[in-house]
Amino acid sequence: MAERILMNELNALQKEKWVHAELRDDNIFIWDLALIVVNPDSLYYGGYFKGTMKFPANYPYAPPKFRFDKSILHPNIYPDGRLCISILHPPGHDEMSGELASERWTPAQRVESVLISILSLLDDPECSSPANVDAAVLLRDDPEAYRQRVYADVETSQSDIPEGFEMPTHETTAPQPVEKEDHDFWADSDADSDVFGGSDSDDDLATIESSSDAEMEDSADESTPEESAVDEQTPRKREVKSPGPTLSGISSVTPSQR
Repeated sequence: MAERILMNELNALQKEKWVHAELRDDNIFIWDLALIVVNPDSLYYGGYFKGTMKFPANYPYAPPKFRFDKSILHPNIYPDGRLCISILHPPGHDEMSGELASERWTPAQRVESVLISILSLLDDPECSSPANVDAAVLLRDDPEAYRQRVYADVETSQSDIPEGFEMPTHETTAPQPVEKEDHDFWADSDADSDVFGGSDSDDDLATIESSSDAEMEDSADESTPEESAVDEQTPRKREVKSPGPTLSGISSVTPSQR
């Protein structure tokens, strides 16, 4: 089960531009990753931060483990590259740390959500309980010096960019606008084709009635003088000819009668 889930997640991630993911020695439980920071407002913009993610055999019921391959100065990243982040902590409420179960790992989480959380952590450090005390103190006391250290880490990370690899930017990763169909065009076309709101069946009905009346007049004109004399002397009952189908009659026809 874990192998199938991980393979599906890997295939999905390999379509994303902000992450570079591949298996280590064809082992589905060990991934070599690179997080690419494409947010232009981030101090880490342009960084290519390599890391390793290892998965337990009972994934997704237990969280993976992640660490950066190179040290990054950050209040919530240990000097050895491990992270202090709630989403990678085992499921359940932790009374010692005060972390809620909703903040920690759950089987509903996926690799993508973990990596997005890591990128968010880079720009939103939690200094109240730091993994790297020196980084937290530097950020608090000398933000400019902290910024310069971050820029140096970004420059160092760019040396790991594979040869021939085209680094994405915020422009190349921006979602493309989707053209929407102009429904008003069709509404205008329908309105222009029938200004008074009538239907084709109304015109057909008028044609049928006109033809019926013309046939009645032609039939009366063709009668002989003898027939006319007899008709004048013999009273007859007036015959009412039906004008043909009406709109109410058409609308009452069921689908099977059509």
